[in-house]
Amino acid sequence: MNPRDLSGGLFLALCVFVGGCRPAIKPDPTAASLFGPTAMRIHPIFTGSKDWTGDDKPDGIEALIEFQDRFGDPTKAIGTVMFELFDYRRASPDPRGARLMNPWIGSMRTVDEQQQHWNRTSRTYAFQLAAGRLDWRRRYVLTAMFDLSGGGRFFDTIILEPEIEPESPRPPTPTLAPAAPSSLIPSPSQREPSDPATLPTQQPTTRIPSP
Repeated sequence: MNPRDLSGGLFLALCVFVGGCRPAIKPDPTAASLFGPTAMRIHPIFTGSKDWTGDDKPDGIEALIEFQDRFGDPTKAIGTVMFELFDYRRASPDPRGARLMNPWIGSMRTVDEQQQHWNRTSRTYAFQLAAGRLDWRRRYVLTAMFDLSGGGRFFDTIILEPEIEPESPRPPTPTLAPAAPSSLIPSPSQREPSDPATLPTQQPTTRIPSP
């Protein structure tokens, strides 16, 4: 037998055994369009200030973004997200004031990045935005813009409410009146009138004449 034929037969048998020579399965574009992301939002409940160092002081913002398919169910997405933080502008159609710091960029393009940010419990992607210098007694505006790898863009805005309530001034401590003594001494006007001065202090002595 020709050694080449023998090696070729062994190689074919090995391919059939491990299944490595089977043709690759092409992804179904219909399934991707049905269950692909069609909407994104910054989760309004789980997004907020976070303490990562355990010193009871917020170190930044934990932002969670959620994608939904056309059925309204949570789904995954591939792309890049950019977060921006703005000062809150009161009584304005656009609440975004001045931008406070440089944007945060998060990537979800690789398997490792997907596993790093995906939260199985909330079915959202979590990102830690370091911002320890903020005054957490104020309102802020957080925005997220996500660029899909296959094209398309999502945008959402959320207002971060104050996490630490400002301290209200304490009311002044009332001055208590001194306690009344246990035995009251009546004033002269409250005393009972004394006996008249004409009354004798003792009865007169009656003298009996001697016999």
